This record gives sequence, structure tokens and C-alpha cells, in this order.
Amino acid sequence: MKRSLKIGSAFIGVIVGAGFASGQEVLQYFTSFGLMGIFGAIIATALFTYVGMVLVWLGSSSQTTSHKDVIYKISGKYLGIVIDAILIFTLFGVGVVMIAGAGSNLNQQFGMPHIVGASILTILIILIGMLKVDRVVSIIGSVTPILIFFVIIISLYSLLTIDGSLTVLDSIAKEQTSTLPNWFVSGINYVSFNTAVGASMAILMGSAETNRKTAAVGGLIGGLGLGILILLSNLAIFAKIEEVGNLEMPMLGIVNNISPFLGLLMSLVLFAMIFNTALSMFFSFTARIAESGSPKFKVLFIITMIAAYAASFLGFTDLVAYFYPLIGYLGLLLIVVLFVTPIRMKKKKVTLQHDNQETKKSKERVS
Repeated sequence: MKRSLKIGSAFIGVIVGAGFASGQEVLQYFTSFGLMGIFGAIIATALFTYVGMVLVWLGSSSQTTSHKDVIYKISGKYLGIVIDAILIFTLFGVGVVMIAGAGSNLNQQFGMPHIVGASILTILIILIGMLKVDRVVSIIGSVTPILIFFVIIISLYSLLTIDGSLTVLDSIAKEQTSTLPNWFVSGINYVSFNTAVGASMAILMGSAETNRKTAAVGGLIGGLGLGILILLSNLAIFAKIEEVGNLEMPMLGIVNNISPFLGLLMSLVLFAMIFNTALSMFFSFTARIAESGSPKFKVLFIITMIAAYAASFLGFTDLVAYFYPLIGYLGLLLIVVLFVTPIRMKKKKVTLQHDNQETKKSKERVS
């Protein structure tokens, strides 16, 4: 169970980056639909639980060093090319958003220029990215429990100090901008997007665990935990929508209202979660091209980080609003494959068992 919890914590750490931990993702994907956004969050929770379990289990089953082997195996040659391309595009793009988020985080909390946060994060990722995958997983998972603590505290505070009627809050929440059409599509798109984001690293995490059951339970715990965090964050932002609806980082705004000291701590935790996701994105991106730990990997990793750093100055909020939903729609292909794969594998297993039985009977008749 300890190993499963470690995997689950790391899975949450991969998904929870600048967009989620800041509250900007939750605001655009769920809170902007008012009370109905709660149902979108419930849909997301159910889907995350399943997807997390399957992804990590596939990684454990394949024992691979890159997502490529698994994706081609479960998707086939031609669809595999498309999904592989989507994942590569997503890994780099989301990593860029994380660097932009680091700049926004330190800017909102400390008034520092965006370039400072972006530069610090880039340097840290380059240094830690040279480690092996098991060390990277440990680092990613270590910060997650602290974030969970903060989300629970923020949610309790927001709900206990809620101001105004639900009708008024619902009306204000719906005034927030979103590029998604409705709460149902938004819930599915959010899981689809995050599946594209986390698939590569989740597969690599699973490959570090030889026990497939332990890996599957870890993915399930991670998916369920992530869904619960979405629900709590949505309720917290909804309850304080009048105060934080116009902030780049609503969750950080709520914490600052509780206590400036807690705001300082939350800013550091948020920076750590941004680092987690960015590290996993760029690590997986480079591992797709070169074997992790090799000299070629290290050179490509540094080149990738320089390119991502330059691209990060497009702006955090706009990147979340337009890039994330696009990846969500593209990632639907992977969601469908993940639902079909267990059924196909079960049928293949049954067919294989049947063939073995027939072979055994044939041999018995001959003898």
C-alpha cells in the first residue's frame, strides 16, 4: 500500500501544475458554469479514477522507458502515430505554460517581474532533470501532501465564511469567461487534456513498479485524489468568486485573505507544484527522443528548456484559456483508446487461453 500511495501522490503531482494549483484551470473549466460546474467536477472525478488506474497499469505491464512503446501497442501503427504526436506536442506546450505560471506566481505574490520566476524555474528543472526516473518520481510525489493540506484548509475557510446567496454567487460565477461550451463538455475536456498531459509520465512511473496490481491501485488512488481536489477547489473558488474571480491565481488570492503568512507558504507550495509538472513534462518529452540519463538526453534536455523558456512569455492566462481546451479535444482519441484497450486485452487473453486448450486437446488425441 505504501508504494501505491507513493505512485498516487506522484500522479497527482504530475497533473497538478500552475493551472490547477493556482485555481485558474478550475475557474475556467468548472466555476465559470456556476452550480452546474459541480456536476462537471463529478464527471471529471469518475474519469480520472479510471484513467489513472489504466495508465499506470499499462506502464507497469510494459516496463518501458518511453511512452512510445505503450501508445503504439494499444493504438496500432497509424493511430499510434497521431496520438504520439499529440502527446509530444502536449508535453512541450504544457511545460511552456508551467514556466509562464512560475512567472505569474512570483509576480502576484511578491511583485517580481515575470522573467524572475520563469528564470528560476528553468534553472531548477535543468538541474533536477539530469536525475534518473525513480528519483524524479520521488521528488514529484513529495510535495503533493502539502498541496492537499492547503486545498482542504482553503475549502473549509471558503465554505465556512461564504458570503451571499447561492443564486447571487451562481450569477457572478457565470460571468467568468470560458472557451468551453458547457459544463458536460468541460468536464470531459478537462480529463482528456490532463490525460494527454500526464500519460507519458504516468506510464514511466508505472514502469518503475514491477507489481502491476500495486501500480494499478496507485493510479486509482491518484485519479480519485485528483478528482476530490478538483471538487474542493471548485467549491472554494465558487464561494469566494466575488473576491478572486479576476485574479490570475484565485486559490493564492483566497489564502492571502486568510493570512499573509499562509499566502507566502502557499506561493512556495504552488511554485513547487508548477516545478513538478514542468519537470515531468520536459523529462517525458526528452525521454521520448533519447534514453534518460544518456549524454544525448542531457544535451537535448538543455536545448528543450532554452526553447521553452523563450516561448513562455506569451502569457499565462491566455495559454490556459486557449491551449488547454485544444489539447483536450485532441486528447479525446487517447481517452477512447484507454477505454477500449482493457476490453481488447481481455478478449485477446480469452482467445489465447482457448487456443492453448485446443492445442492441448489435439496433443492428447494424438498420443
